[in-house]
Amino acid sequence: MEEVLKDKRILIVDDEPDILETLKELLDMCIIDTAPNFETARKFLKNDTYDAAILDIMGVKGYDLLELTHKKGIPTIMLTAHALSADNLVKSIKEGAQSYLPKDQMADISTYLIEIIQAREKSAGKSRKWLDRLKPVFDKKFGSDWKAEHKEFWAEYDRVQPVTRDEAEKML
Repeated sequence: MEEVLKDKRILIVDDEPDILETLKELLDMCIIDTAPNFETARKFLKNDTYDAAILDIMGVKGYDLLELTHKKGIPTIMLTAHALSADNLVKSIKEGAQSYLPKDQMADISTYLIEIIQAREKSAGKSRKWLDRLKPVFDKKFGSDWKAEHKEFWAEYDRVQPVTRDEAEKML
């Protein structure tokens, strides 16, 4: 499955050098540009094209970068530790992110990246597989009723991003 990622151009933005290094190692089949701050990332986005972006939220103006990637049609994963909350999850999706991933789950980054790239290639826009996969993590971190505060948002999300037949069968 990782052949989907071979030679894909990925922009990774994080102010923690060890996170950048780890992601480069995990995604060694990709062509990676890394940026430790907003300005460097903005220059990359101005001058290059990418198949996907992975953005930290804190320390690099992640939401400002998300606005830029969204305008350019670049599928984006928001990666965070310090901004990990149900509110930031909702904000990320509303502002155009295809996925929202806690940093303690980044060992599986290739799986999430494959999903958003395949969704884009199939013109499906977004995939909800990531959310279904991370629901137990979010339940543990946010509490089992974490969707209650934003129930209208989640009802609309479920309407727009319904579970596919294949996804439903895999859940059974």
